[in-house]
Amino acid sequence: MAQPAPPPTGLRASGVAARATELTKVYGAGETRVVALDAVSVEFGRGRFTAIMGPSGSGKSTLMHCMAGLDSFSGGSARIADTELSRLGDRRLTRLRREKVGFVFQSFNLLPTLNALENITLPMDIAGRTPDQEWLELIVGTLGLSGRLRHRPSQLSGGQQQRVAVARALAGRPEIIFADEPTGNLDSRSGAELLDFLRASVRELGQTVVMVTHDPVAASYADRVVFLADGRLTDDLPAPTPEAVLDRMRHFDAEGRKT
Repeated sequence: MAQPAPPPTGLRASGVAARATELTKVYGAGETRVVALDAVSVEFGRGRFTAIMGPSGSGKSTLMHCMAGLDSFSGGSARIADTELSRLGDRRLTRLRREKVGFVFQSFNLLPTLNALENITLPMDIAGRTPDQEWLELIVGTLGLSGRLRHRPSQLSGGQQQRVAVARALAGRPEIIFADEPTGNLDSRSGAELLDFLRASVRELGQTVVMVTHDPVAASYADRVVFLADGRLTDDLPAPTPEAVLDRMRHFDAEGRKT
């Protein structure tokens, strides 16, 4: 692999890519009131791979969506570097997401009329930015897409389509990448390849990745796993193994049966 370019300055120099402080998200009112996030405080370190796990309805996707600026929150603070998201209007929030944040979702969200390269560069094209050709070639080569750039999504396998989605997230050299169940629509081999790529993007390209997952094996690729239950941060596991993650999840299941 070619020597990676140095990571961009900005967030990574501060040591913390994103931070939630007493973050609260409430839906509804009265009898229909639901507390999806209950005063969650957590930091996501720069150049680190963090997984978010928890039972269904624990608030893990809500946390990611609020931290990524995809959803509003009811109280507390959500910051990307030194930028407080609640202080941004719609236009500035859109600009921050476009310039500072990369997204990878379970659905690939590729435009069928564009080829792989056009899908990869689409966010930069919309923003009127010229891709860094050396960086783009490094990403495409790392993801094994060099021979597939002229193919449209319908001509690619599911794993290849998700790799295109990852390349799109990386191409603008974002400060942080949020991935929501990125292996959910992939077979086990393609899922493992994708996780290897995300791991390499952190280790070799200096990226910061925050991934929501329900899979203990997927979580074990991360440097750290944070656990949510009932909208609250309940555990923080460094250097996770599939066995350790599964043990934590079994504990949540046991607690759920007691209540």
